Amino acid sequence: MSVLGFIAVGIAIGLITSAPVGPVNIMMIRHAIQRGMREGIIVGLGAVCADTIFAAVAVFGVSAVTQFIEGQVDMIKLVGGGLLIVFGLKVMTSHPHLEKDGADGAASVWADATAAFFLTLTNPGAVLGFIAIIGGLGGWRPTPEDHIGALALVAGVALGAASWWTFISGLVNRYSGHIDDHWLGRANRIAGTILVLFGICVFADLALTVL
Repeated sequence: MSVLGFIAVGIAIGLITSAPVGPVNIMMIRHAIQRGMREGIIVGLGAVCADTIFAAVAVFGVSAVTQFIEGQVDMIKLVGGGLLIVFGLKVMTSHPHLEKDGADGAASVWADATAAFFLTLTNPGAVLGFIAIIGGLGGWRPTPEDHIGALALVAGVALGAASWWTFISGLVNRYSGHIDDHWLGRANRIAGTILVLFGICVFADLALTVL
């Protein structure tokens, strides 16, 4: 397969793995509504960085990584569940405003982009999902000797994921014209509750696994 072919496959993988609604989507939508498309994209790029790492690791070492993840899955769930609850409570207790927040607002955007990175990075489902998808590509996966093809596939994943976050952020921002501070506060409480529930579900799954 050509380099362009690997990039196209990577773009498809990036879109597929970014589309499911989860904690990062909620954080990105909140920022896109509150501060605009650019800030929503910045938050989404945190997840893109984690997805790119997953893709690179899966392309360059499927079997070794699978064994490591399977051996550390409980710890990954513990960290990921804790992060979800902490950031969920942070969102629930925040008081958003539609006007630009200056330096503090910028700091909040980058903090949530970092949170998006770690939430994605500590999601065992995302890790194993990338390994399963890329490992199952068969002839569409670059050979171990094809380093250019491997890099093209990883770059395609990053491009596909970034395209998804850009599209969703722009879509949300376009239809947010009639949203006021009261609506944002209510949306924050709902979003924060969902994040906390995600974390509780992760802990519940971990408890059932251990027991």
